[in-house]
Amino acid sequence: MNALLLKKFARLLIELAVLLVLFLLGGQLAVWFGWPIPGGVMGLALLLVLFASGILKPAMLQLGAGWLMAEMLLFFIPALMSLLDYGSLLRDEGWRILLVIAVSTLLVMVVTAVTVELVCRWSLRHES
Repeated sequence: MNALLLKKFARLLIELAVLLVLFLLGGQLAVWFGWPIPGGVMGLALLLVLFASGILKPAMLQLGAGWLMAEMLLFFIPALMSLLDYGSLLRDEGWRILLVIAVSTLLVMVVTAVTVELVCRWSLRHES
C-alpha cells in the first residue's frame, strides 16, 4: 500500500514537472520571439501541439492536471485580495467592469462552442 502511494506521488510530481516545463518554455518562446503573449498561453499552445501530434496523450497528464484543477481556487486568492486595494475604483466603475467581464465571458463561450462544432464537423468529414 505504501509503495502504491509513493508511485502515485511520483507520477503526480512528474506530471506537474512536465506542465511547469511547458509553462516555462512557453514564456521563454514568447521572450525569444518578442511576442506579447503570456507564457501560460504559449505553454498551452505547446501542449496542444503535443496532444495533436500524438507525442503526448491527455491521460499522461491527468493526475497532475486534476490536482491543479482541484486547487485552482488557491491561485485566485491573491487576485481577489488585490481587489481590496481598489475599492473606490469598484464603486465608481464596477458596473463597467462587470459588463466587460460578462460580455467577454459570453464571447469566449460562443467562440469556443463554434470552434468545437467546426472541429467536430471537420473531424467527421475527414474520418470517412
